[in-house]
Amino acid sequence: MAMPQNSTRENGFCFAQPLDFSRPSPHGGEAGRPLGAAVEGNGCSLPLSNGMAPSGAPSPSGSCAEPLCLPSPAQDETPLEEGIKYVSAEGEELACGWGGFTPGCLQLCNTSKGVLFFLCVASFLQGMTVNGFINTVITSIERRFDLRSYQSGLIASSYDIAACVCLTFVSYFGGNGHKPRWLGWGMLLMGLGSLLFALPHFTTGRYEARSAAQVGVCGGNQSLPCSQAASSLSGYRFVFMLGQFLHGMGATPLYTLGVTYLDENVKTNYSPVYIAVFYTAAILGPAAGYLVGGMFLNIYTEIGRETDMAPENMLWVGAWWIGFLGAGAASLLISIPILGYPQRLPGSQRYIVMRVSEAHQLKDGSHKKASDPDFGKTVKDLPRSVLLLLKNSTFIFLCLAGATEATLIAGMSTFGPKFLESQFSLSASEAATFFGYLVVPAGGGGTFLGGFLVNKFKLRCSGIIKLCLLCTVSSLLAIFIFFIHCPNMPMAGVTQMYDGSALPGGHLNLTAACNAQCGCLQDTYSPVCGTDGIMYYSPCHAGCRSVSVNPRNGKKVYQECSCVDKALLPDSGKAEAGKCTSLCAKKPLLLCFMFVVILFTFLSSIPALTATLRCVSDRQRSFALGIQWIVVRTLGGIPGPIAFGSMIDKSCLLWQDQCGEQGSCYIYQNSAMSRYTLVAGLVYKVLGTTFFVVACLLYKPPPPESAPGSLDASENGTSDLQEHKPSLPAEEDI
Repeated sequence: MAMPQNSTRENGFCFAQPLDFSRPSPHGGEAGRPLGAAVEGNGCSLPLSNGMAPSGAPSPSGSCAEPLCLPSPAQDETPLEEGIKYVSAEGEELACGWGGFTPGCLQLCNTSKGVLFFLCVASFLQGMTVNGFINTVITSIERRFDLRSYQSGLIASSYDIAACVCLTFVSYFGGNGHKPRWLGWGMLLMGLGSLLFALPHFTTGRYEARSAAQVGVCGGNQSLPCSQAASSLSGYRFVFMLGQFLHGMGATPLYTLGVTYLDENVKTNYSPVYIAVFYTAAILGPAAGYLVGGMFLNIYTEIGRETDMAPENMLWVGAWWIGFLGAGAASLLISIPILGYPQRLPGSQRYIVMRVSEAHQLKDGSHKKASDPDFGKTVKDLPRSVLLLLKNSTFIFLCLAGATEATLIAGMSTFGPKFLESQFSLSASEAATFFGYLVVPAGGGGTFLGGFLVNKFKLRCSGIIKLCLLCTVSSLLAIFIFFIHCPNMPMAGVTQMYDGSALPGGHLNLTAACNAQCGCLQDTYSPVCGTDGIMYYSPCHAGCRSVSVNPRNGKKVYQECSCVDKALLPDSGKAEAGKCTSLCAKKPLLLCFMFVVILFTFLSSIPALTATLRCVSDRQRSFALGIQWIVVRTLGGIPGPIAFGSMIDKSCLLWQDQCGEQGSCYIYQNSAMSRYTLVAGLVYKVLGTTFFVVACLLYKPPPPESAPGSLDASENGTSDLQEHKPSLPAEEDI
């Protein structure tokens, strides 16, 4: 059985001799030549390459002009290694190393699994730094450098802004260039960005904060005058923004070129699993960032200096900078092995020439332009590349569906801890840890499971889109759980009067007869839980006059609290620092369905990414991912937190007062928060479902007769022939 001798594909590769797909001989003789076995003749062997066909006719590709022949007397005596060895027509080096330094020990890592390992480490570091450390330390940075919330918001947004600016350039030129070099230099930029982000700690003076044991009790409240609130330290926000900008530039190749590099160097069926492992590492990174960053925040920022402040103190600043130093050094180190990888892994050409195109077919046939080997190598082809993608309706609606899912993911990651904090009356650190435990199995497991399902059922592009649709509908149904909520814990002067009666007209009234003589200030928010089960705005507002430390848990205990009901217990009239514990019976149900929403949201991420790679031409894959990331960030990642934040802020009961200006929200109304979260979730889930339905209906696969024949051989020698693949007459003898 022989294949056509001068067959070409859209990637420009050609076969140098007939491909032999023979089976092992049942008669015990020679088992037939393996795929790509050399054809002997004229004292040399012709490996499968981009050279000339045996007939002597030149290949249609300009790069296939001469046969690759290495005459050697010993060649006839040396048995061929099992598998196929490829040499690029351009003579590119496929060994792993740096320049001429390619030691043999490094070639053990010159495999798809080796690339996957280093890219997983890179994505883990990126997630830990940008989505973990940044979110964990932003409050400490605000406190240390006197930043307002909108200024810290600009710092966070600088990452996405840089990514949007660089995506078109990196994905277009990097997609046709040496991807590992782009990835390695990107990690170098990531490392420099992390080191720059930590620099302000070393260029500013020591952190000085007032500390007094009696601050916060009745008659002891003190606050800085508003004129002293501003500081020249706020100028360091530009250093943080530059660090985040470098983070964004460095991470740009990772999720565009890194994904396509993995996809090009593994079997088509295994690609979703490799990409799922890669993205799972990126999800585990933020979880590690939250845990490690939280641990560093329990260390005082001025290491080696003693202080009588505790981490619970509102003036405490932890060692926010340590994580960035470690992540920066690790990013610089991981860039070295990534820079050593070749443009293509050895043996990867067999996956390229055997891949069956599933690109969406345009009515005018213009999609065939991308099959030109020289297409996309110059800037003048950029407008045409963009136009081809814009005419690909399946790609466009997959991008829009990805933007809606990204909006939900960004909103959940930003405000998920705040939702748990309000609903279950948790501290900020407890809520962040709780949310991390929720996201790691749901997000990481869903990401990996999505890639596994695509590989397990050998799904084609249309089937993958249907899987995404099923996941979106499932999460849409689960999101109705936000109809229920936990009641607010009673708080004197905020949810009820000090005597337990309802607030007239819902207006706040933090002053009562029991604390009228204390001179309490509203800018000192430090909630305490009285022995009567009611929360108070601060120890001062509870009328407490002394403080001690509970030796069992290290929490502050306030005594002589005049506002706390003393008639209930003999040891009453006291209050403990922190919020009252919620005993909401709906807590397990809420957590269970939140897990389901997160699971199915992440379950569709890898299938959607795989469908994007399948519905475009091979030569446009990197550029298509770049365009998709731009759409996802501009329509989802950047406005997502803003949209969710605006909805949630409508449920605020108590705002911070900063010298007459409205600050952040202290207390939310749980029922309103659940209602607004439900509305936002339903809107975006319905939009996502609609976009996946339209993408599925508009997808037009290539006709069976136009799809090049290929054999997707598995490791055990069997073939996984999918729909639209022409059957191979395997029983025919040569």
